[in-house]
Amino acid sequence: MNLTSERAPLTRVPLSDATRPPLDTTQLPWPGEHVEAGGVRLHVRRTPGPADETAVYVHGLGGSSMNWTDLAGQLSLHAQGIAVDMPGAGRSEPPPGHTFDLADQAGTLAAFLRGLGHGPVHLFGNSMGGASAMILAARHPDLVKTLTLISPAVPDLRPLPNRMSDPRIPFAMMPLIGERFRRQLAALTPMQRAQQLVNLCFADPSMVPQHRMHETANEFVERAKIAWAGQSLMSLTLGLFRAWLVPPSQSLWRIMPNISAPTLVIWGAKDKLVTVRKAPRTARLLPRGRLLVLPRTGHVAQMERPETVARAALGLWEAEQDGSW
Repeated sequence: MNLTSERAPLTRVPLSDATRPPLDTTQLPWPGEHVEAGGVRLHVRRTPGPADETAVYVHGLGGSSMNWTDLAGQLSLHAQGIAVDMPGAGRSEPPPGHTFDLADQAGTLAAFLRGLGHGPVHLFGNSMGGASAMILAARHPDLVKTLTLISPAVPDLRPLPNRMSDPRIPFAMMPLIGERFRRQLAALTPMQRAQQLVNLCFADPSMVPQHRMHETANEFVERAKIAWAGQSLMSLTLGLFRAWLVPPSQSLWRIMPNISAPTLVIWGAKDKLVTVRKAPRTARLLPRGRLLVLPRTGHVAQMERPETVARAALGLWEAEQDGSW
């Protein structure tokens, strides 16, 4: 495990494995329900745990609350967990007028968390969820006790086709020619789409258990039946691109210095979607940021290395408690 930081290194010894449940890769997704809070209605999956600490998990583009099954289980002895489906993703229908911009996503989640009334939470964000979590932490510091960012979707303007589960996706978004590509994509079986996604997001796709592949394929089947799902995914994708193309004064890079919460940045060295070369700058700009780079890991470290991510997160929580971060 390669641990680097532009500031002081993370020298704490992670908490003992005895403080976490053994990893059970057969764990089914945690039970889900629709919850209304702060005028926002979201589908969430709850992990039982001590009520005095709450961890909130925010998925990335094309993901859902199911992306946190194993990590939430690992942390369940220390905090209750709330994994959200963001508006337009999973089973959360976007409200009327939702713009799908990162700021809108962050504001919606902030209103929801404030309505839940759990106090400041341990906030986790992966990919686009990490970018939204940064905006939330900068604008609503009272809601965030600690922040863990897993391959956050900071601006990365490398060519897109090689960074998508299928290189035809960008063409499917275009007028005129898009219809032909959308038909081709629609012809893929759910398991083919699941395999494409795993190939893109994992450093070693062979490590994904077969039952997790079936869960992913079933999620594609479910989303195909939801009228708003396809358009929402396209709108979320465009919202992320817009966030990358704003003037420098509005960039995510300018937001990071405003985040006061202790922040752990975790990046996979083999991330194909957002290059690990962005990791040092991200950690450096965060006033209380430190960086953990994981070898042989791709874009979803919480799914690939849940035990390692849990150890690092518990070290962050412990350091926040005793003021040593």
